[in-house]
Amino acid sequence: MEVSKEKNLVIEGKHKKPIVADIIFKDDGKAKPIVIFCHGYKGFKDWGAWDIMGDRFAEEGFFFVKFNFSHNGTGPDHLTEFLNIEAFGDNNYVKELDDLQSVIDWILLPDFKFAQQIDASNINLIGHSRGGGIAVIKAAEDKRIGKILTYASVSDFGSRFPEGKKLEAWEKKGVQYIVNTRTGQQLPHHYQFYKNYKENKERLSIKKAAKKLKIPHLIAHGSSDTSVSIGEAGNLFEWSPAPKLLLVENADHVFGTKHPWNGEELPKEFKHVIKKSIAFLKTDSKELWDEYGESDDD
Repeated sequence: MEVSKEKNLVIEGKHKKPIVADIIFKDDGKAKPIVIFCHGYKGFKDWGAWDIMGDRFAEEGFFFVKFNFSHNGTGPDHLTEFLNIEAFGDNNYVKELDDLQSVIDWILLPDFKFAQQIDASNINLIGHSRGGGIAVIKAAEDKRIGKILTYASVSDFGSRFPEGKKLEAWEKKGVQYIVNTRTGQQLPHHYQFYKNYKENKERLSIKKAAKKLKIPHLIAHGSSDTSVSIGEAGNLFEWSPAPKLLLVENADHVFGTKHPWNGEELPKEFKHVIKKSIAFLKTDSKELWDEYGESDDD
């Protein structure tokens, strides 16, 4: 059976910007485990091979959801371009956590159009890069999450902000710019991003959240990742109570994929990650906990 796709569904978020989502699933009327994918910084749901990834999960019997964070700079009319740069500048980690909550709540609404297709008791999160940190925090906060998978994830948000004179200059100007290497665009970060982080520092500690997890955690990271150090995977492995580490030899930050991605075939590194992810999701949580979790004697 071919997979069905519903693209660009608009979810009302808490922050006056639409959250645009895709769902991919086999329309067989069976209740399926839910997998929600969170993109990373300067990412979006239609980036590179994320669509093919969704197909693979759907083919294996999962109800796959991917979405754009409301302030990622894209919009319903420009899904792969950062034309809404003011929204990009107004983004912060708390907004992304709120957006992810809105997506989870939307799927679990009693009148959700595809309620027959989902197993509401089996919700799993995948986060790539910065989205990995968001997924870890949300999984620690929301008891409905059954498993978490992080791909090339960051392990700390605070260390990514400037310090000293650079921070002072940012506060004074109110904005700093980052170049999007893919498009050459100058994208703004308003000072509220840092202020919001400081105000919510405890909640936004990935370390604290990871240590609180009571669910199995697959940590996938490429050995040749130059964007997020492999040491960050080591941190998550150290902190998570039931971690499984998947180090992918010679893989970069996006496991050999790029944007745009043409063709149906995936690079072997990403195929490997997806295969291991599906096996992890199909394994009973208790079994995973028994194998990878901390025993009472630790």
